[in-house]
Amino acid sequence: MLPFALSIFTGAFLLFQVQPLIGKYILPWFGGSPGVWTACLLFFQTLLLGGYAYAHFSSTLLKPRAQAVLHFCLLLLSLALLPITPNEAWKSHVTGDPTWHILLLLTVTIGLPYFVLSATGPLMQQWFSVTNPGVSPYRLYALSNIGSLLALLSYPIFFEVRYSRQEQAVMWSVGLGLFVLLCGFCALRVWKHAPAPEPASGSANPPLGSEPSALNAQPSAPHSPWYDKALWIALPALASVLLLAITNKLCQEVAVIPFLWVLPLALYLLTFVICFDHARWYHRGIFSALLIIGIAGLIRLLEAGSDAPMKLQIAGYTGTLFVVCMICHGELYQLKPAPRYLTSYFLFISAGGALGGLLVAVVAPAVFNEYRELQVGLSVLAVVFALVCFRHRSRTLVLGATVGAVLATIAVPALEATFDGSAGFTKELLEFYKQHAWKIAAALAIFLACGLDLKRRRIVSEWRHSLGLIVVLLALGQGYQLFDQMRSKETTSVIRSSRNFYGTLKVFDYSPENPAEHYRLLMHGATTHGIQFVGTDRSFTPTSYYGPTSGIGLAFAHLPEQTNKRYAVVGLGTGSLAVYAKTGDYVRLYEINPAVEKLARDPFTYLEQCPAKLDVIMGDARLEMEHELARQQPQNLDLLALDAFSSDAIPVHLLTKEAFAIYLQHLKPNGVIAVHISNRYLDLQPVVERLAEEFGLSTASISDDYTESWYYYDTTWMLLTKNKAFLAKSDIYGATADPKKDVPKAALWTDDNANLYSIMK
Repeated sequence: MLPFALSIFTGAFLLFQVQPLIGKYILPWFGGSPGVWTACLLFFQTLLLGGYAYAHFSSTLLKPRAQAVLHFCLLLLSLALLPITPNEAWKSHVTGDPTWHILLLLTVTIGLPYFVLSATGPLMQQWFSVTNPGVSPYRLYALSNIGSLLALLSYPIFFEVRYSRQEQAVMWSVGLGLFVLLCGFCALRVWKHAPAPEPASGSANPPLGSEPSALNAQPSAPHSPWYDKALWIALPALASVLLLAITNKLCQEVAVIPFLWVLPLALYLLTFVICFDHARWYHRGIFSALLIIGIAGLIRLLEAGSDAPMKLQIAGYTGTLFVVCMICHGELYQLKPAPRYLTSYFLFISAGGALGGLLVAVVAPAVFNEYRELQVGLSVLAVVFALVCFRHRSRTLVLGATVGAVLATIAVPALEATFDGSAGFTKELLEFYKQHAWKIAAALAIFLACGLDLKRRRIVSEWRHSLGLIVVLLALGQGYQLFDQMRSKETTSVIRSSRNFYGTLKVFDYSPENPAEHYRLLMHGATTHGIQFVGTDRSFTPTSYYGPTSGIGLAFAHLPEQTNKRYAVVGLGTGSLAVYAKTGDYVRLYEINPAVEKLARDPFTYLEQCPAKLDVIMGDARLEMEHELARQQPQNLDLLALDAFSSDAIPVHLLTKEAFAIYLQHLKPNGVIAVHISNRYLDLQPVVERLAEEFGLSTASISDDYTESWYYYDTTWMLLTKNKAFLAKSDIYGATADPKKDVPKAALWTDDNANLYSIMK
């Protein structure tokens, strides 16, 4: 077994080690959007389906020796296509949705090696069954997922922090060479193995689930019914949808970094490891209860939005994902066929995973104007869960779900109490628990009985359809809450809404009946991206994050007196910063999202009213500036403002050493860089200070708390410049916050290493 185990483990490790590596390589090329990782996962899941299909059809159409020769030839060809480092010619020049561009890039760069690696799991299990008749191959599938899990966990905590991307690519190539040697040895074992004798025509058929002497030694093993095959697709598809939906949610609100890619994916794989190792690890009663609790918790988190603490969001979303995947993969294992149908079984599973990726990456953006796939996925999961209860006639699933509903009702106050920043054990909360102590005790007692699964003292001795009614009502109840939540967020004040690769946008029209207070507001995700008054003398005045006493407002007001100033802004929004430009000035606005540019021109009018010459440059700001330098076109800027936030997610690739090296080449010697660092979850000041230190820049951190007018927001801007006289001006110096004491020095962010954990609030 050892050669097959090593091959499966090594192949799985390489398969999932390359995912965050290649994603990190191309992330800065496509604006650092969460959609980059979604497109990558769609590619990986599709190639995984291709690999499983290849393993299935080659094992059914080819004899083992021919199959071994074919696969070894593909392995050698994949070595010839190394290295996997993507060519910089693929850097995006696309101003629309780059999903297909990303998929083509990945196909050309790592398509064949990934395809061959993806076939390893089912293929090696099939070869193992051929050469080791009578031994179950299913535990090798768990070993495959252990290798995948180890690859994911080791990437952000070891490989990413110790090695550059180029070094990682070289090590991965060496690992692929080792994998080819191991697979070659296994192919040799298959070549030397004598073909299994044909069974006698009168032999009895073994029962479903019994182990054959070889995969093809069960010609009459019964097929699984069509509804089981439907669940082979539906269950992994739901797990995939919720994996991508939850990853998107976390990346939108925090940052697009490998850690937030890897954590949900690692939990997803961990459930495969647990469920396919042995049936005892998945207890239907416990996990059905946790499923109901998890869905109820996510409903509250979605309602709270950005008011919920970041750590609670990460724990709530990923914890529920783990439970969801345990349910989906645990029930999937319960439906496994005889080993004769192993490759088709895994083919259906991979098809479900690819279908889930397609629904989130391609279908959802075309159907929804907002991120709705999480709520829709949870609603469909509740329905499928009810169907599974009927399929297995499982009393334990129903009992667990009932207990979960009781516990969820009790746990909701604790969850909501944490949203205000408390630990969740307030005086009122304790009083609530005292009043409902008997309910808590009863629920815990039933939950314990369910966990122990006392077979001799069952509450319900046999399945009845009335039991199924309970879980149907639970599914309908939670589905109703999810859809009601989606409907409640719709409002008549929304006059424009759109969704694309870069996020969701809404334009709200407020107080149209009051001309003096009539204004429009742009929301990107959960964050305001600009306000403009309509039809009054205030329509061309600064608002929101750009008030006159904000850091950016002071920077514009105190630049050295001169005419024909040159400004650049990274992140268009509504175009609010155009109000500071005067006749004779030049404003260069960088924006990657074409939908934002359309809204900035209609219904917002800042760009139209701007008296200065103004250009909107479509594309990723960093790449466009890099291209300008390559064309010998430095912009000679007096001021560069970095304000490219998508919801609360930070554009990591715009805050690295490599990015600032580009900015400074476009800046005048005494020019100013203004960085908007307002953020609910992260303290970016140490990061910017470390970048300033690296390039010999002086800094000023200016926090603005403008209480006189509602349309000015609290902000924090940092000003960086070599012009110390500029920072010494009385208004700027007086607004500058004192340096923070006892704050650890941040590491220098680079394209290879950006550590968000140390700056979490």
